[in-house]
Amino acid sequence: MAENSRILYAHEPALDVAEFRRVLVESGLGETRPVDDEARLRAMLSGANLVLTARLDVAGKPVVGVIRAMTDFSWVCYISELAVSQSAQGLGIGKGLMAEARRRLGPSVAISLISMPDAVGFYERIGMKRMADAFWFSRKR
Repeated sequence: MAENSRILYAHEPALDVAEFRRVLVESGLGETRPVDDEARLRAMLSGANLVLTARLDVAGKPVVGVIRAMTDFSWVCYISELAVSQSAQGLGIGKGLMAEARRRLGPSVAISLISMPDAVGFYERIGMKRMADAFWFSRKR
């Protein structure tokens, strides 16, 4: 665990699905994620091998930020979600979660993600390079 002033960052591989859902909804990502499908949210969490959380003040407080990612811990990490509750936005939690991911992965692991359109500026501000060559097969549901 790494602490940054009032924010506690931790690896939580067994994050409670209700907490995950709440942060998705509170961040605005609930509009683009299956937040009403608990089984699918549970599968999303269990399929990730890197789940980082941010909590204000001390352990035991509600999660206010989450990164859910898949990585080989050697070459690349794909971040599926970076979500921060709107009440905690502007406190540096998104940037802190990304820094924690980079710290845990080390300098030899690249990080990639697909940004929501209104978050592009955030990723550019924290130094991520925009890539033009991304491809996508849409899901059916």
